[in-house]
Amino acid sequence: MKLLVLGAGGVGGYFGGRLAASGADVTFLVRPARREQLRRDGLRVTSLHGDINMPVQTVTADELKPGYDFVFLTCKAYDFDSAADAIAPAMNGTCAVIPMLNGMSHLDRLDERFGASQVMGGACLVNVTMRADGVIQHVDMIQKLIFGERDCSTSPRAQMFADALAKSIIDWELADDIVQSMWEKAVMLTTVAVSTVLFRANVGEILAAPGGKAVMLRTLDANIEVATHEGHPPRPAAIEFSRSVLTNTASRMSASMLRDLEAGGAVESDHIVGFMLDRARQHGVDDAMLSLAFTHLKAYEARRAAGRVTRV
Repeated sequence: MKLLVLGAGGVGGYFGGRLAASGADVTFLVRPARREQLRRDGLRVTSLHGDINMPVQTVTADELKPGYDFVFLTCKAYDFDSAADAIAPAMNGTCAVIPMLNGMSHLDRLDERFGASQVMGGACLVNVTMRADGVIQHVDMIQKLIFGERDCSTSPRAQMFADALAKSIIDWELADDIVQSMWEKAVMLTTVAVSTVLFRANVGEILAAPGGKAVMLRTLDANIEVATHEGHPPRPAAIEFSRSVLTNTASRMSASMLRDLEAGGAVESDHIVGFMLDRARQHGVDDAMLSLAFTHLKAYEARRAAGRVTRV
């Protein structure tokens, strides 16, 4: 199996690094500056599951050619167009893309660009960030990768990827219904994004505040209702997992959107919160928390565009 990973940042660097450490043939598609950093220092990951410090294969966009079985697509929604352009040379007739973007709307865009037959489904649960020195920090024990065919089949290519993952220490699942799994992740992710962005705090800090738990569960219940109206009611195990994570008073979890906002960067307001808000309004679901968070994010974007954002 030959895997191309777009970028060597948090998600791509972590999962790609774990696969490379287990012996998989992994190449990272990176910008020249990141390539030089990787050549000089290697791929460096700190994690409770064990650190990684190893040389890795890299390629830049101008060098990319076909010959890969999979492209592991890790980018922010606002970088989708440039990311799709970057991986296009690798997307020959047999190469499949496994997207790890947040939310749901990117599936239609990938289908339009590369054809539905070349687009699998994917989701991950991992709390990682990349420091300025290029070190990827994994801050808790969760490191789950879920993938599969969107027609619910178990294809030879899906099994090929599963076989590679089985040699790693990654917690993985070849999903029977990956679109269902993606909706379940979207429910929890949007809850984390809404709450941590609104209150500028992690889950544990919000729960410690007066009314914090009630706000968290109100947001979660609304998102569950949206997914149910969309034909993907979260399964009991997924609901139990979300509730346990979102009511854990010791949790340091926060959305990557909060980290982006506090760094003065671009945020995935439309792709995550805006998407769920739109569906909530269509279905008459309680949208109070979604609406507040979306307004907050759009006001932030306006200030950022005007150059009035100060990094926290």
